[in-house]
Amino acid sequence: METMERLFAAINDRAEHFTTQDMSYLEGVLAALDEALEGKQALPIAQATKDDIRKAVQIAVLKGMRKSAQPNHQMTPDTLGFLVGYLVEQFFPQSEKITVLDLALGTGNLLFTIMNMVDRVEATGIEIDELLIHLASATAELLEHPVTLYRQDALEKLLVAPVDAVVCDLPVGYYPNEEVALDYELCAPEGMSYAHHLFIEQAMNYVKEGGYAFFLIPATLFESEQAAQLHKYIKSHAWIQAVIQLPDGMFTSRAHEKSLLILQKQHAEMRAPKEVLLAKVPSLQNKNALSLFFEKVKIWQEQK
Repeated sequence: METMERLFAAINDRAEHFTTQDMSYLEGVLAALDEALEGKQALPIAQATKDDIRKAVQIAVLKGMRKSAQPNHQMTPDTLGFLVGYLVEQFFPQSEKITVLDLALGTGNLLFTIMNMVDRVEATGIEIDELLIHLASATAELLEHPVTLYRQDALEKLLVAPVDAVVCDLPVGYYPNEEVALDYELCAPEGMSYAHHLFIEQAMNYVKEGGYAFFLIPATLFESEQAAQLHKYIKSHAWIQAVIQLPDGMFTSRAHEKSLLILQKQHAEMRAPKEVLLAKVPSLQNKNALSLFFEKVKIWQEQK
């Protein structure tokens, strides 16, 4: 059995144990991680890499999410995390340190995937769900990652200094707090505002001038009835750097398809890219096509 599999098996055994004590499986996973961090119950992590640890926790959390009926209990797939991590590296090739903010942290899988790939990241995460942020906190501690976490509504005022980059798997849907939405330019003129639009504006509020935002967006983002308002906002505040379509077959239906949108916050001493990167990630099974895709990104980055 591989190291990651042994680690998952140990977490799973303890989580299943805790489910006999009137806990949900996800609560059991958290209890298992807390036990390990407090030295009460050892986990086989001595030979584990940081990605072994992340993946083992991820698999346990995914198992718990399948048992949960809560729609906000979702996780960014590894493939998308690796893609965002690769692009963060490309956009910050010479940086000694990169400050990164994840506005919709969840259990932290997207952020921790990036941090495992790019070891000079210092991160902040925002998450309103108490169980999810506790899972993210325990995972970060196991991984020994420098992360500051805040449990709050990410669309309210944040105690966060401007960052080099924002990453966000955008929560999609209507935002229920209409009073908070009134503070946003992207507040809908009538009816409820789209949360995913407000998250884009919030990212621009907290990224430095000239900094970048990496969004996993619904593929239909620019097709909604509020799309014109979003276009106008982006044109005024940011430059579109890239729109990357994700592979066919990665999502179960058109309604669930996502793309990757990269924005740069406008800066008086900088200019928009000469050419926006428009690309499609090929099938993940086609290694030659994937190599060509990454080469295209590299060439574009060098020439922009």
